[in-house]
Amino acid sequence: MAKTKPGAFGGLVYSTDPNFKPAQEHADEPETLLPALQKLKVRLDTKHRAGKAVTIVEGFIGTTQDKEELGKKLKTFCGTGGSVKDGEMIVQGDNRDKVLQWLQKNGYTSSKK
Repeated sequence: MAKTKPGAFGGLVYSTDPNFKPAQEHADEPETLLPALQKLKVRLDTKHRAGKAVTIVEGFIGTTQDKEELGKKLKTFCGTGGSVKDGEMIVQGDNRDKVLQWLQKNGYTSSKK
């Protein structure tokens, strides 16, 4: 028996059609823009985080892999943790100045909210 992820066929359990092939999902990701063309916004957020401050970078246009790579570089530069989810890069703590400094040094155009 072949091992597949549950739900790999969109909830399909069985089909009597011998010519049936499940639809393939391909989410086309936009190509990553050059750093000079990126318009990133850096802001501080404390909502739904038990009063803890986080720095959020949003507005990145590119592949998920490039977004995660940029998030990792920012977290490493700031020396903190964080994550990349819902199209946002989250860096723990109030690191807006450090993030802006790193982004500008690497050619990104960014603004502070």
